[in-house]
Amino acid sequence: MLLIVTKFLIPRGYRGLTIFPFVFIRYKEDRENVVLINHERIHLRQQLELLILPFFILYGLEFVFRLFEYKNFNTAYRNISFEREAYSNEKNLQYLINRKLFSFAKFMF
Repeated sequence: MLLIVTKFLIPRGYRGLTIFPFVFIRYKEDRENVVLINHERIHLRQQLELLILPFFILYGLEFVFRLFEYKNFNTAYRNISFEREAYSNEKNLQYLINRKLFSFAKFMF
């Protein structure tokens, strides 16, 4: 994981963005935010499982589907299975040790 602090790549209202192998964070002090870093590490694992490009294709397709479903950008984003897994487990710093392959699939339906 390569951690990079930048305000330019991260959409307004968000603190982090992961594009394997990089984790971009908006604020320098978030380097010490273990919950945020764990959230982004969960995304790294998801991206690796899906061989990176398919992750972004599925992420985008699911976002569009959720946007039609909820008609609200933030609600759609929060209900993407990848985000649901990451938000549900970001405070569990041991999660990635015991995480099973394709665990995000439990959050799809």
